[in-house]
Amino acid sequence: MYRIRFHGRGGQGVKTASRILGSAFFLQGYEVQDAPRYGAERRGAPIFAYVRAAKRPIDERGIIRRPDLVVVADDSLVALPAAGVMAGIAPHTLLLINSRENADTWRERLNLSGPVLTLPVTEEVEDRSELRYTGAGCAGAAARLSGVIDRHTVEQAIELELGHLSSEILQRNLQIALTAYDRMAAHSGRLVATEPAAARQWPSPAWIDLAPEQVSLAAPTIHGALTSERQQTGLWRTMRPVIDYQHCNRCWWVCSTFCPDNAIKVQADGHPRIDYDHCKGCLICVAQCPPHAIGAVPEHLAQQQATQREGV
Repeated sequence: MYRIRFHGRGGQGVKTASRILGSAFFLQGYEVQDAPRYGAERRGAPIFAYVRAAKRPIDERGIIRRPDLVVVADDSLVALPAAGVMAGIAPHTLLLINSRENADTWRERLNLSGPVLTLPVTEEVEDRSELRYTGAGCAGAAARLSGVIDRHTVEQAIELELGHLSSEILQRNLQIALTAYDRMAAHSGRLVATEPAAARQWPSPAWIDLAPEQVSLAAPTIHGALTSERQQTGLWRTMRPVIDYQHCNRCWWVCSTFCPDNAIKVQADGHPRIDYDHCKGCLICVAQCPPHAIGAVPEHLAQQQATQREGV
């Protein structure tokens, strides 16, 4: 499988480059994936796109982390960590940089032992309007490096992807792409397809085995004694949840499970009972009760009602 990753900046046609190369591989009879990936859509922001091509169905998904070819449309991205140009590069990875510096200079700067090539930037690129054609040049160069895409197929791919544009723009893209294709003639076939290591060969992760907790600790209802059992936290309450047992469905687990202080206990007959000594009045039980059998009463009124009942 061929794994190609393009790096550039917004406005340089990196997304277009992946589409052109992907279409060229497809026209040559390959199974293909091609897609861009970027964050904020603004001109000049680092973006990248990738292409996978193989003579069999492609099961891999997501970002290419072990590329066979990395194409850099803007050499200022090489030293930018956020651009991730050097991420995942292996000894076999072919690095192609669109730059005025030569390959030896980049190899020395990056201390790379693997293959490095440069696609010379023409003087015309000094005109900022020419940057939008950079992607076509990168796609043409990558196509030649593969050694399996012919010149005519590159033309077809560009016409397929850019045929909806004006004739002038289409011809300019064709010219730049085919020029880059010809410049890479000496390196045709330099790109080597690789296969990933079988999953059986992957190193085992450093698992940490955790023993399961006892139910008394892990279950939603807290069975252990409360640390605040002697602290009358019910004094904090301003609103009191009150159960209307005529509407209670005795579903038993909802209110008791959601109570964060384990202040609701379920009796043997399935009816819940609120421990007002420790109920803080959060009213979560009021919100969670399916039949709405729990209502909220201001605490001072609830105390008055309790006093009246005791008096009777």
